[in-house]
Amino acid sequence: MKKRIGLLLAVFIHALFFQTALAQDGKTALVPLPSVEDFTKGNDGWSFGLGLGVEYESAYEGSDEFGFEVDPAGAVQWRRGNDIFYWAGEALGWRGLRSNTWLFDAAIAFDEGREEGDSDDGRLDGLGDADEDIELVLQARRAFDVDWHYWLDGRIVTGDNGSLGIFGVGRRIGDQTDGTGSEFAIVVVYHDSDWANKDFGIDAEQSVASGLSETQLSGGFRSIGFNYNYRHYINENWQVFGEVLYERYSSDIEDSPIARNNYEAEVGVGFIYVF
Repeated sequence: MKKRIGLLLAVFIHALFFQTALAQDGKTALVPLPSVEDFTKGNDGWSFGLGLGVEYESAYEGSDEFGFEVDPAGAVQWRRGNDIFYWAGEALGWRGLRSNTWLFDAAIAFDEGREEGDSDDGRLDGLGDADEDIELVLQARRAFDVDWHYWLDGRIVTGDNGSLGIFGVGRRIGDQTDGTGSEFAIVVVYHDSDWANKDFGIDAEQSVASGLSETQLSGGFRSIGFNYNYRHYINENWQVFGEVLYERYSSDIEDSPIARNNYEAEVGVGFIYVF
């Protein structure tokens, strides 16, 4: 844990001294997408957002159990022109706008892994706890116009537990430039064999302990899905946000005994106070 904290602090310190010559171009938000948090209100320097979100979601990947979870929301951000460095929950990163139509994002994130206790019905008994992991997240979005009404997205997540690729196309509704409004995206997800078996594989030892059939998955197509994001300023400081996510798994994942459902779904809503 000390090594992880040290790594995150090193990246953050480096970010604070990173210099850029690009101008802000007078935009309130770095990009006007509700899915991209920006509490800077167009100003260079520090900004803070703090709040809570309530989610109704699957208990784990492939679960048929659903429940409510309350999580902190918001971020600490530092902006210089068209670059924002941020600490949001368990992720520390940088995002930058280039040529008004390219958004790049790089972050180091912590994945807590899956625990046997995530299933109240005992569906994970005998499978043990999945390993925690530090992941590198790289993302690029390309807008079709400077207003970001339509865009393409590509994201890679990689760590010791495998790699995941997400590719999508999105549509922003509204003409606001402060990052509010709504946004809809359709995505296709691929994973390698390590990531697939992290969530849905069962080795020989786990099979004996759980009574479930031994299962080994190969990499490839994982799922297709959609997500909807909404963000609105109630007044100068209070912001309400919402999200709906649906992911339909491939037939290979459906065949895993861990997958009690052939989909994952999530609905969330929350409030953030922007200082």
